[in-house]
Amino acid sequence: MIEEKPVDIPCPICSNHGEVNMIAHISEIPYFGEHTQVTVMCHDCGWRQTDFIPAEGKKAGGWTLELNDLEQLKSRIVRSSSCTVSILELDLQVNPGTSSTGYVSNVEGVLNRFTKIIDMVIGDLDAEESSDDITRLQNMRYQITNIGIDENVMLTLELLDPHGHSMIIDKDAQERDLTGEELENLPVGPDPAVFSKDD
Repeated sequence: MIEEKPVDIPCPICSNHGEVNMIAHISEIPYFGEHTQVTVMCHDCGWRQTDFIPAEGKKAGGWTLELNDLEQLKSRIVRSSSCTVSILELDLQVNPGTSSTGYVSNVEGVLNRFTKIIDMVIGDLDAEESSDDITRLQNMRYQITNIGIDENVMLTLELLDPHGHSMIIDKDAQERDLTGEELENLPVGPDPAVFSKDD
């Protein structure tokens, strides 16, 4: 049973007291072990933040997967709120922000997040003044959506997580330690809310 409990902190968005609740749900993620999914939400303004916390301590780490096969699109992704996600060849990167949330998805779902951003940017550009930029963005979109279809397309998905809570679950995924420079420069996402043991 999943239980929702009040948390005695003001909402970080609307600052209202008494409207912030937390739900903690423990589950087993295949190949990744037991995790607690924590969701903190404000019932007044609708703000919410979700993260995944492993039962075992993890060290900072990076994961890469070279994408060139349709089957890889089904591979699972665990992305925590502290994880930076990149497509290396396209120089595309999503950093964790102050309201970043964790999620469990698959490679296709992560790639769809990139194409939605590209579509949004294309929609905001003026066709005549930005034709070169639009062409470049359309080429990026083509590469992302044609993995495993066009044999000339090969992209590398990378996850860098200073907290070590993220993972690519695929037999060909490569895990590595983060460099000192990466640890120093990577954003870590939102500050975790501080809860008492009674919460």
